[in-house]
Formats: sequence, C-alpha cells, structure tokens
Amino acid sequence: MDNHTVIETIDLRKEYKRDEFHVIALQKANLLIQQSEFVALMGPSGSGKSTLLYLIAAIDRPSQGRVRVLGQDLQELSDKAIAQWRNENIGFVFQTFNLIPVLTARENVELPLLLTGLSKKQRIEHAQTALKLVGLEDRMSHYPRQLSGGQEQRVAIARAIVTDPALILADEPTGDLDAHSAHEILTILARLNKEQNKTVVMVTHDPHAARFAGKIRYLEKGELLPEGSSPPI
Repeated sequence: MDNHTVIETIDLRKEYKRDEFHVIALQKANLLIQQSEFVALMGPSGSGKSTLLYLIAAIDRPSQGRVRVLGQDLQELSDKAIAQWRNENIGFVFQTFNLIPVLTARENVELPLLLTGLSKKQRIEHAQTALKLVGLEDRMSHYPRQLSGGQEQRVAIARAIVTDPALILADEPTGDLDAHSAHEILTILARLNKEQNKTVVMVTHDPHAARFAGKIRYLEKGELLPEGSSPPI
C-alpha cells in the first residue's frame, strides 16, 4: 500500500452461516482506491456491494481476506479500537438518514464529537460549520420531523463530515429521495470530493447517481468485476 492508496482489499470474502443457511455474500474481492477518488459501487440487489462497503467501514468483519484503510490493517484492531478509529477516519452516510428524532439538526451533527476531547463550545462550532457546508445554516434548530427528506440527508452528511474524516462512505444515499433532492445530495458529495479532497465511495443502483463518480466498479453475485468491465446484464 503506497501513500496515496486509501483502501485496499485483498481476496476479501464474506459468508453467512446459520444452521443450514449458508450464503456467500462476497468472494475474492480485490479493490484499490486512491486518495481523492470518487468511486461508485454498482450492481443488482444481492450483488455484494453494501457488504463490501460495510467491510471497508469495519462495521462488519470479513470471513477471509484483508482490509487496509488509510494504512490501517483493520483485522489488527479490537472492536473497541475499531469504533474509535472509525469515528476519527470515516464518515458514513446511510440511506435511511438514521437521525435521532428528539435531537435538533445541530445536536444530531454534534453526536460524533462527543467521543472527542472537544469542549461543548467547540462541538457546537464544528457542527454549525458542517451544517453550513451542506447549506442548512438556517435549519440548525429544526427537528428531523420538521425537515424534508433531502434536508434530513444533508444533516446526515453534515454528521458524517463533522469530524473531518478522510473517507466518506455512502450506502444508497439517494435511495429514499425524489429526483431533485437526490441531485442536491450527489452535488454535495461531488463538491466534498473536489473541493475538500475527500475520498468518496458510494453504493448505488442508479446509473444517474453513478455518473457523479469518477470511477464505477461493478459487482455481480458476490464478485467484484475487473476494472473497466461493462455493467452486468
């Protein structure tokens, strides 16, 4: 892994076993992503794209193979150490926003900073800055129920970037949004990639969304197709 490689997976495999239930979700996945790239992972439902993203985020652990992210071999970290490492280095954007309904937009964004040594004042300032970056400086005191779906996802992106992570991972970030809101979210991700030099990896099944990325990698039936491959039929 060189200094510009952000993500490297080596012969990555993930299988799920329970009684007679056995599914190979991902197999022999070898992936290299460089600093400041915007990569879309595409494929039909069940192709393994979200599984791969969750392994990169260390939300799940592989059955075989290795994952190195930002120079760290994730297999070497304990569960507790992984949680701290993830909070410092990765911003994760979920399809379903995952905002806490009883907290304001600013309080939701502030949550990852509770694990840092920042003071209350500093946490508020960081959260406000993140919300301004996604164009929600006038919605800081609003609760999720007072926001549109697109605004909720912008809050989720602000929460993902508030710790200034090097890597942003997004799992179907526009899947629950209308076309206009989806375009806004994709524009924000592209801007974070180009203007803030964030490395972005996005799972999507939408060809329009994938066009915002600089590179597309396709998965099919748990296999990562070679770079430059055409989309599966």
